[in-house]
Amino acid sequence: MSSPTLSRRVFLKGSGGVLAGTLAFAAGPISLLAPSRSWAMPLDTLSTRQGEVLLGVAKQMFPHPGLEDAVYAHVVKSLDRKSADGLMLGILHDGIVELDRSAGGDWLALNDAARLEHLAPLAGTPFFETIRGDAVVSLYDNPLAFAHFGYQGAEGDGGYLTKGFNDLTWLPDPPQPQGGYLPFEEPTA
Repeated sequence: MSSPTLSRRVFLKGSGGVLAGTLAFAAGPISLLAPSRSWAMPLDTLSTRQGEVLLGVAKQMFPHPGLEDAVYAHVVKSLDRKSADGLMLGILHDGIVELDRSAGGDWLALNDAARLEHLAPLAGTPFFETIRGDAVVSLYDNPLAFAHFGYQGAEGDGGYLTKGFNDLTWLPDPPQPQGGYLPFEEPTA
């Protein structure tokens, strides 16, 4: 039987890096889907530091209070997969170097407001647009994000019509149309 240290070393040697963390909200909707409070995501191409910077960038671009880092880690994993292409890896590497340079050495050491100040000038660059374009899909199209935002998903033929379409509690009640809101509702008299 191998020792835990050896297994960990072999694991880390086989990957570019690892993102790891702990779920902050033990009673949140994401914790119901997770088998434990700790999580780890191996990276094949990116280093651990690059993964941490990209996680921070994704959080700056798409800030959602209370959204766990484990959800943002899906953005990093998607970028890591695409980084097997040398061009993508170069774009991400150069952007991270630029962030660190503008921050005086370590962008991750800054507070959130200062991080945003150094990230904003990169808007429109290939680095920024690559992360933004990927994050729109990889952040919002996964079950962990669905759990956080309360999206019940499209299940069966009814889809959103029978899974919370009309349960908006943050809007005033609009007048009901003559045919009803849903196709199977009876007209009101």
